[in-house]
Amino acid sequence: MGGSIVLINLAGAVALMLFATRMVKTGVERAYGDILRQKLRGTMRNPVLAVLVGAALAIAFQSSTAVTLLVGSFAGAGIVSGLAGQLAVRGAEVGSALVVRLLSFDLSLVVPIFLAAGTSMFLATERRSWRQFGRILVGIALLLLSLEMIGHAADPLRESPLMPMIVSYFSSDPVTAFLLAALLTWLFHSSIAALLLLVALAGRGLIPSELGVVLVLGVNLGSSVIAPLLTRSAEPGVRVVPIGNLLMRGAGSVIILCLFLAFDPPLTMLGSTEPDQIINAHILFNVIVLIAGLPLSGLVYRASQAIVAQSGPRPSESLEMAEISALDEEALKTPPQALANATREVVRICETIEIMLQRIMELYEHADDAKIKALEMLDDRVDRKHAAVKFYLARVKQHPLSETEAQRCEELISASIKLEQVGDIIVRNMLAHVRKKVSRGLTFTDEGWRELIAFHSSVLINARMAFNVLVSRDPATARQLVQEKDRLRDLEKRSNDSHFSRLGEGTAKSVETSSIHLDTIRDLKQINSLLAAMAYPVLEERGLLRGSRLQTV
Repeated sequence: MGGSIVLINLAGAVALMLFATRMVKTGVERAYGDILRQKLRGTMRNPVLAVLVGAALAIAFQSSTAVTLLVGSFAGAGIVSGLAGQLAVRGAEVGSALVVRLLSFDLSLVVPIFLAAGTSMFLATERRSWRQFGRILVGIALLLLSLEMIGHAADPLRESPLMPMIVSYFSSDPVTAFLLAALLTWLFHSSIAALLLLVALAGRGLIPSELGVVLVLGVNLGSSVIAPLLTRSAEPGVRVVPIGNLLMRGAGSVIILCLFLAFDPPLTMLGSTEPDQIINAHILFNVIVLIAGLPLSGLVYRASQAIVAQSGPRPSESLEMAEISALDEEALKTPPQALANATREVVRICETIEIMLQRIMELYEHADDAKIKALEMLDDRVDRKHAAVKFYLARVKQHPLSETEAQRCEELISASIKLEQVGDIIVRNMLAHVRKKVSRGLTFTDEGWRELIAFHSSVLINARMAFNVLVSRDPATARQLVQEKDRLRDLEKRSNDSHFSRLGEGTAKSVETSSIHLDTIRDLKQINSLLAAMAYPVLEERGLLRGSRLQTV
């Protein structure tokens, strides 16, 4: 087999592995992301639980970088301390290493089972949770399949006269090998993918264990750089956790590399085969960093704060300064262009509403005057943009429009009005519940809070779906959004029944927070109804609505 064919096969297998890794991550994020975020927030006060939950999230998301970014955003919002956030990231790195160990086992029988089961789940039902679980199963199957493809694609390399020369060069120049592995990991944006590639090549006898350990350390360096680069333009509070991870994991990889090259320890204690030695070296490294990070966490946190401060103050624009209007006056005489501009502006309102919808539940748990004021300012932004869009589209309607353009104009006006109403519900109703809860020092029961979080998560997912429908006008997504309205009605009934059951039992917290709980559920349901209505124009246009009900298909 020619060298070019080998490289094409290898590139295809690596591409499938990266796609499968992302597929699993996307499925978990869509199905369980909001719930997992709330779990993380609820356990960050306990250092041991922070480490364990960080590890569990990394296994679920198939990415320690995703956990680092998530924890960093929580730290930046003041939901968790940067110190606790760094402990969670330490656990995430260990969890990510354990994923590599799990995927290294012979799971060939799982591939057809997961493909069949996952595809059936995805195609046979409209329920989001089942479809996303099916996506996860298919992603895992493709990931395992890609590892097998990498192994087969790499087989001819064992006969290549160039391979021993390449291996010999990198074995004699460990620093270059270390940096190359870091670069490869950064390009992959996934330490799991990079490690699985190394393991697959080592399993074919292409990478000796000594070189493999050097490459493993390079992978850890590259992985520690990803999050700081992705957050380089973020607020200082968000950047502290990724920088702390870079200090611990990045600096740790350099220190361990120097020690490994200086003492050349025997690797037989890590396993009997090259793949086992590489995987166990990766796990051992992250366990060492975790153990070292416990006593050093305070020092690393202060150092990361100093580094962020020394990197220079970030220009913090006010909300007014950050606004850029898409409503170009010159485009009014060209309706298609004007409608496109209005669509861009309504999408920006959607983005602001999504931020408000996310932040309001955070205020239910941790509220202060600054965060409440920031939310009110976001609502002011929505009001300004809503008024500007209505005025702009009213002027567009003064020009001759086709039937399609007239319908789109009305659709954008209606969407803008509904989004402004959602903002009002959040600020006038739900923010009032937050103030009431804080002023009276009330707390929800654990079960009641879980119900609110689950309900809010469903509404937030539907909001994102509604925003997508506004742009894509996809009838399948619009239909799913309206169907979710019925599902949410059932969820509201179950939540209310459970709440009244707790009231009947005389649970003190349930009695104290009863009105807040029920009013919050009512407000979230009203928000969901407004957002679901954004799908009606798409369904009406395609004849998929019958009165106020969906037609059966």
